[in-house]
Amino acid sequence: MKFRSVSLAVLVSVSAALMSACVVEPVRPPQPAPVAEVPPPPPAPGYRWAKGHYRWAGNHWAWVPGHWVAVY
Repeated sequence: MKFRSVSLAVLVSVSAALMSACVVEPVRPPQPAPVAEVPPPPPAPGYRWAKGHYRWAGNHWAWVPGHWVAVY
């Protein structure tokens, strides 16, 4: 009888622990089309243009503008 009680308690505890890890992430809307950017002239020789891109910002897509990056 005691074995059955302990087994049931362990089963319930393990089930509760496993179910707490079940998380359903809401579906994100599709990523919008890229924004057409015309890069300004480079600030100095040895720089390369990094295109802008979208990033997920909590509950919407946010545009991260392009920028110049120094090439090593």
